[in-house]
Amino acid sequence: MDWKELTNLTRGQPFVVERVRLAGNGVAIEGEFELPQLAQLNVEDQVFVTAFVRSHGSIKEMERIFGVSYPTIKSRLNRIGQQLDFVETDPAPSQADVVARLRRGELTAQQALSELEGRS
Repeated sequence: MDWKELTNLTRGQPFVVERVRLAGNGVAIEGEFELPQLAQLNVEDQVFVTAFVRSHGSIKEMERIFGVSYPTIKSRLNRIGQQLDFVETDPAPSQADVVARLRRGELTAQQALSELEGRS
């Protein structure tokens, strides 16, 4: 079964993968694994995201590929974006980093405390 069949079979319902087998060596791992966010999108949205990435984010190219208008592309991107959690790309500094910057005089004690309190 390929990913399109699996996605169609589940009809948008959330599901959990309970067994993973590594093809190269046959090792199987059992547990409860959640699919990555992009794999949880329906087939049409997965195709749309793939086309968007392949077109380097060009909305003009997406208009040409799908034969629809700019507002339609933007609306679909917004709808898909609402289904995806934001991935933090600027993680909070570690405690060691904050202390090192404090020692070098790059931060005041108050700034260091604020950064340390802001960590989760």
